Amino acid sequence: MRNNEQQMQYLLNRARKNIRKIIILVVLLILAFTSVRTVGPEEEGVVLMLGKFNRTVEPGLNFILPLGLEKMYKIPVQRQLKQEFGFRTVEAGTRTQYVKSGYEDESMMLTGDLNLADVEWVVQYRIVNSYNYLFRVRDAEDALHDMSEAAMRKIVGDRTVNEVLTVGRQEVASTVEVLLQRMCDEYENGIRIDQIVLQDVNPPEPVKASFNEVNEAQQERETMINRAESEYNRVIPRARGEAEETIQRAEAYALNRVNRSMGEANRFNALYDEYIRAPEVTKKRLYLETLEKIMGTTGTKIFMDESGANVLPLLNLQQQQQKEQLP
Repeated sequence: MRNNEQQMQYLLNRARKNIRKIIILVVLLILAFTSVRTVGPEEEGVVLMLGKFNRTVEPGLNFILPLGLEKMYKIPVQRQLKQEFGFRTVEAGTRTQYVKSGYEDESMMLTGDLNLADVEWVVQYRIVNSYNYLFRVRDAEDALHDMSEAAMRKIVGDRTVNEVLTVGRQEVASTVEVLLQRMCDEYENGIRIDQIVLQDVNPPEPVKASFNEVNEAQQERETMINRAESEYNRVIPRARGEAEETIQRAEAYALNRVNRSMGEANRFNALYDEYIRAPEVTKKRLYLETLEKIMGTTGTKIFMDESGANVLPLLNLQQQQQKEQLP
């Protein structure tokens, strides 16, 4: 009986020791589980002690006080993040799949000319200040979502539907990016906006066909205008050149006629002066010069006396003149 009691006592002591070891092991596991934290290469650890900011830790294996005395938030400060509006990515890859149902309230907007536009966009951003991201704004992700939607609605509301759908898309994205970054700086949420990407901009589905017809008509109108301007640029300069050439020819002809008239007038005045000084000599000279011009243009020359009895053809004189003219 006494041996049995000793054996039972031994077993109880051994069980107590095993339970003590198990308790110690469990406590050590709990301490290790609540004190060891691994921060990824693109992350930064923000440590809070009893709910108050204490420090930030670098990527790698880090230790904090166990049992909830310290708590760590891992902030992806080196990773580009994004928020999607009007759609959500279901599966990313070679053939990315999207879903739009249920998100129409985000993307349907009223433009400045009181038309509706379905605007889908993506906000790409980075967290540059983990302290501000956690403590300056409550739930910075939701706040950024609301600010992005407000900024896009404001910019789209200042433009016509044609600008939003066609030529003004890049300007809208750039303006929203500047405005959203200004809002982030005012809220001090520790976020830097990298890019605003307009994923797709369409008219509402019930009127999409009509909008496409209007766009096609506008494009055809622009094409016709460009063709007309091209024809204008081809024809008008040529017509102007021809007009300028005609004007220059007319001016040259007028100048030639004026100069010739002035020359003839000066020649007449000179002859008149000579005639005043020597009338007989001048008349005889004019007579001979005129006779020389007339004789030079006639063919066969025949001289007759006053009575017409004798005819003397001067063929040899004409032949002599022709020989003199030959080279």
